[in-house]
Amino acid sequence: MEYRSFGRTGWKIATIGFGSWAIGGSWGDVDDKVSYAALNRALDLGVNFFDTADVYGDGRSERLLARLKRERREPFYIVTKAGRRLDPHVAKGYNRQNLTAFVERSLQNLKMETLDLVQLHCPPIEVYYMPEVFDALDGLVKQGKIRYYGVSVEKVEEALKAMEYPNVQSVQIIFNIFRQRPA
Repeated sequence: MEYRSFGRTGWKIATIGFGSWAIGGSWGDVDDKVSYAALNRALDLGVNFFDTADVYGDGRSERLLARLKRERREPFYIVTKAGRRLDPHVAKGYNRQNLTAFVERSLQNLKMETLDLVQLHCPPIEVYYMPEVFDALDGLVKQGKIRYYGVSVEKVEEALKAMEYPNVQSVQIIFNIFRQRPA
């Protein structure tokens, strides 16, 4: 497995990560035993970066990763996302109170004292023009609830705007066979 530095975090992460949307059950029936076996196999093969979100199976994937963290001794990183629990999913919902509640829920699901990395989960574009959102995230870092934060985005414009905030540590952008614009 090849490893690379991850931004300014000091982490060395595998070039292949594990996305846990499917093991949350959002794509149909999944068996937690099979999902857990896949997580273990990934770790056995050197994967040390696991991507999840509080909405993947309403926290199911986070809870599976908590079990992996509890039962395995190898160091690895869990990146979770927050914000998609909002209904309606609007910019004003990305406030200190809601972000804190989302982080607290993920802390509980993951059974961690401090989350490794939290990313805003494809928020409305207006969020990137609201410094108070990033101030709230800075506050969660100061409180020790999260180590680092970043963003998960759908558009290049969102990524570029997010990078203007000095403490944004990660930008995850949708890039696949159907969405090639980031290239």
